[in-house]
Amino acid sequence: MTTPGWGGPHGNQPNPPQSVCVRHPDRPTGLACSRCGRPACPQCLQAAAVGQHCVDCVRQGNKNVRTAQTIAGAPVARSAKTPLTFALIAVNVVVFGITAAQAGSVMSNFDSPLASDWALNSLLVANGDLFRLIGSGFVHIGPIHLLVNMFALFLIGRDVELILGRSRYLAVYFLSLLGGSASVMVLENPLVSTAGASGAVFGLLGAQAVILLRLKRSPAPVFIVIALNIFISISIPSISLWGHMGGLVAGAAATAGLVFLPNRRTGPGGTPAPAGVSLAWLSVAAVAVVSVAIIALRVLDLRAQMGL
Repeated sequence: MTTPGWGGPHGNQPNPPQSVCVRHPDRPTGLACSRCGRPACPQCLQAAAVGQHCVDCVRQGNKNVRTAQTIAGAPVARSAKTPLTFALIAVNVVVFGITAAQAGSVMSNFDSPLASDWALNSLLVANGDLFRLIGSGFVHIGPIHLLVNMFALFLIGRDVELILGRSRYLAVYFLSLLGGSASVMVLENPLVSTAGASGAVFGLLGAQAVILLRLKRSPAPVFIVIALNIFISISIPSISLWGHMGGLVAGAAATAGLVFLPNRRTGPGGTPAPAGVSLAWLSVAAVAVVSVAIIALRVLDLRAQMGL
């Protein structure tokens, strides 16, 4: 006996309409996403812990995954690679090579035109050579000066770069250079020229001490290294003590803002924070403004003394 309207073999039931992929309407499919239930072709499905998810659900799920971050709000590095530290070392070495080639001597490389044009001299900065404020941090006096600074940068910079992340690391490095230059401008003899990455290295030492404090670990080893270097700076007249101290203060202050103040990447409980400039980056900007203001006031004072 058959029921009217139902015909054919196996109970005479009609075949249901064939589903098509939501992303490819020209592809019939009998598969569906186990999360949203929409039909999808094999190309648009990915294996999941339970069933299979379409690409849209996979993308949405990835957005909801909380990215691991360091105390500075930077993404946790998947490897121990620190390209910026090695890049900074490479730049310093290249600049030294150029000065040595120009001077025709590795030991007397400071007699080169590039070294003369980049060395930090307060009177020349006041006369308009503002590039010396940063450029001097890449010029070294002799190979020993270069090797000591680059070895220190290699040891300290890698750890700081991993914690701060690349953008924050560069900000701290160059603010340390600027802070060291500001200190030299105000406290060193304006007739004496200085050079070297020591201000930036001391800034990274200050950054490392602040990071250890934020992690609630003892910064005593870093303080010992800082104290030893201060003693050496005082003992050897040719070393710029105030350049070191300015870099140390600027680097520590910038890092303190980055690791202790709220960052807009995360809010309370690790949730995304509202868009806008974070207090952490505002503190970094404040360090830059203070350094620039100190330099500007000193430039005005020197120009007045020179009658310019």
